[in-house]
Amino acid sequence: MVGLIALTGAIKYQLNNKIQWDTAWQFGLPSMLASYTSAGFSVYLTGTQQIILFAIIMLVAALSMFKHKINVVENAGETTFSFKLVLAGLAVGAISGLVGVGGGFLIIPALLAFTSISMTNAVATSLVIITLQSLTGFINYYALAEAQNLIFDWKIIAIVAGVGSLSSLLGERVSTKFSQQKLKRIFAVFLLIMSLFILIKSNISFLLQ
Repeated sequence: MVGLIALTGAIKYQLNNKIQWDTAWQFGLPSMLASYTSAGFSVYLTGTQQIILFAIIMLVAALSMFKHKINVVENAGETTFSFKLVLAGLAVGAISGLVGVGGGFLIIPALLAFTSISMTNAVATSLVIITLQSLTGFINYYALAEAQNLIFDWKIIAIVAGVGSLSSLLGERVSTKFSQQKLKRIFAVFLLIMSLFILIKSNISFLLQ
């Protein structure tokens, strides 16, 4: 679902030439490898453990977004090779495969921290990386499906992916109404609220078991 939604958004941004492809490949290819590998280890975590880990990492990402200032110039030039960017891709990919998410909440802070691209370019580029990560992670999960008794609800996948894709297109249009810095702050606040909500909800569920 995440991959299909991200793909829709990426296509829209590409039509407006917002994607930094050199950055996408430097970050995306290592993250694909790490996502595929770490997805196999997800069977050693319970669902509650995955959710709590996901929320904690989201909280850290939200706090980091409040610290760094961003470049306001879009398409400021090609990103030179960065070993730190490759390592960041490996780390985010590993987390994405392990907890079963596309990793956008980590990709955008990482791109802003290790490159000089703008918030808009970071969002656009992250959608390509999310698509790649989701594809490789899903392939591994699909291969494990029979052995681990995993069931895919294709109807739910279609509904959520369809609605999410339409929302993605709407979100891209709405984002043009905000400044780069304000967009970054909105994203950080959203991550903070979601991470706290998930942590509280998951811990309550854990205590009630």
